[in-house]
Amino acid sequence: MKNVAIREILPTDNQELATIVRASLAEFGANKPGTVYYDKTTDHLFELFQREKCIYHVAIIDNQIVGGAGIYTSDGLTADTCELVKMYLKSTARGLGLGKKLIEQCIEFAKAKGFKYVYIESMPELKKALGIYEKFGFRYIDGPIGNTGHFGCDVWMLKELD
Repeated sequence: MKNVAIREILPTDNQELATIVRASLAEFGANKPGTVYYDKTTDHLFELFQREKCIYHVAIIDNQIVGGAGIYTSDGLTADTCELVKMYLKSTARGLGLGKKLIEQCIEFAKAKGFKYVYIESMPELKKALGIYEKFGFRYIDGPIGNTGHFGCDVWMLKELD
């Protein structure tokens, strides 16, 4: 087994994570306007996640950043709802259970911070991710909630926390 770790984001992670996010979206043909591909905050994730009740987990294999996922208090969401955001892994890191670990850690963080719901915005191009979210109990909803500014996302999901 490879040396795997998950830790909180550091300022020095910004460039590598931005590259992973954009490469993942391009790989699946989801690099379109209105997504994080063109979002300027993608280049400044450490700074973005310094907001209260937010966290970004970075996945590492053999001392190399391979992806991450975060919980964010997106604008316009109710106080009891957070968003699972920027969940991306390099292709070489998929299928190892890292995505599951990242989601589990994000959900545990959300529960610990008192959230009742976790919201996701995604795209049909990311079919495999949507299937994983379904296994975690996320259910499809009819439209967006909050004001993320990601008009390129047309799949919305919500999970009620236990």
